[in-house]
Amino acid sequence: MLTPFRNEALTDFTLPENRAAFEKAMVKVKAELGRELPAVINGQEIWNGEGFVSINPARPAEVVARFPKLGIEHAEQAIKAAAEAFKTWQYVPVQERAGYILHAAGEMRRRKQEFNAVMVLEVGKSWAEADADTSESIDFLEYYARQALRIADSSEMLIPYPGEQNGLYYIPLGVGVVISPWNFPNAIATGMTAAALVTGNTVCFKPAEPSSWIAAKICELFWESGIPHGVLNFLPGKGSVIGAHMVEHPQTRFIAFTGSKEVGLRMFEQAGQTKPGQLWLKRTILEMGGKDAVVVDETATLEAASVGIVQSAFGFQGQKCSAGSRAIIVDSVYEQVVGRAVELASKLTVGAPDTSAWIDQGPVVDANSFKKILDYIELGTQEGKLLLGGSPLDTPEKGYFIPPTIFGDVDGNARVAQEEIFGPVLACVRASDYDHALQIANSTEFGLTGALFSLNRQRLERARREFHVGNLYFNRKCTGAMVGAHPFGGFNMSGTDSKAGGPDYLLLFTQAKLVSERL
Repeated sequence: MLTPFRNEALTDFTLPENRAAFEKAMVKVKAELGRELPAVINGQEIWNGEGFVSINPARPAEVVARFPKLGIEHAEQAIKAAAEAFKTWQYVPVQERAGYILHAAGEMRRRKQEFNAVMVLEVGKSWAEADADTSESIDFLEYYARQALRIADSSEMLIPYPGEQNGLYYIPLGVGVVISPWNFPNAIATGMTAAALVTGNTVCFKPAEPSSWIAAKICELFWESGIPHGVLNFLPGKGSVIGAHMVEHPQTRFIAFTGSKEVGLRMFEQAGQTKPGQLWLKRTILEMGGKDAVVVDETATLEAASVGIVQSAFGFQGQKCSAGSRAIIVDSVYEQVVGRAVELASKLTVGAPDTSAWIDQGPVVDANSFKKILDYIELGTQEGKLLLGGSPLDTPEKGYFIPPTIFGDVDGNARVAQEEIFGPVLACVRASDYDHALQIANSTEFGLTGALFSLNRQRLERARREFHVGNLYFNRKCTGAMVGAHPFGGFNMSGTDSKAGGPDYLLLFTQAKLVSERL
């Protein structure tokens, strides 16, 4: 009998023994730097010459791992292997599949600081942000294993019909392509992959290039926990080559993707085009980003609102689709809240996160992000008043460090208030009153997360109805969704509102089959 689901506890790094455990794990993973990590298709390791490297964004000259050069032929090989494996994997009892996933959860819990250390080096997460990422990964494994057992036979949901025995079963779809992002490189990759596997599908997994090392660790964990080779295939490489080919392939049954709006829309369009030999309409499970707002009215507890704004905007350098990159504040308390937010953000420490548990902000993920964010900051100087930051840090290692940057008096229609920057940049917008604030909050094409700080019950209830986002939070930050408690996914150009970590998420990886027998 499984115990009830409970969220994984975060590591308290104020305790010396926990810091020591992390430091020990860091020594271990640093000894692995620069390794050649192959693709794995049907259990066969493939090294086809070096295709790309993953680097430490705090020290870009430091290569953390090397990966092969894969082409369309490898994508074909992986799809074929997954299709063959599906013939038997789909009939493995759900109890057995869930057992593999629960074993992986236990092993990740045991090796938690190792997975944390890899993310600190590969994508520049702080210790706390990496630990939250791994904790969420464990949560997904534990939660989805239990949910798979719950939904496998849903016959009790049917209304009895005289003279018949009726059964409702959620069966797997087939071969899935899982394409994960670099910003939650453990949690989202683990969650999407586990959801597909535990429901009986087979997977071709392509991670974002900047986070391919942690993705290799995840796959190793699954295989060591009993997931057969061929059921899970690991394909690090270019999304424009192998990813695109697998998305379009007629044997692909579903695509689970988290990433940019532009790439998600392209996948959505490609998935809608049937190919010769394709017997189904492809399922798309897409999460594509946001331009999220923290709204503050004059009744709010202003200190809590200021703290919430800073936490929402600058956690993991603002590289979260849920990041509160807009602060919309009513005029009567605007100066007070913005001033306090600037004061709090100015105290955040920026540096190489492997050097200390007390680093708040590491580097942004790579050179392309670095340039894009700086271009937006330059635009912000034309669209608002620079209140904090604005210039990259000049470090000897030439790391991609951008300090917290805040613009004030930004028009709600300005580009920095409408477009997803995906960096440590906050646009503060002045609203004339609550009506105006809510109007501005709903003015973007996205609808992922939002927060409202208010002590007015009527306004909270109105926001409950009218603040159009998939995840809305009152009097707390707009990041930090917890598996099981806050099913996560958004509206409009934020994706298909797939609600990861929620009770209906696994249904997206299945199809319902009704079997009726006349007695």
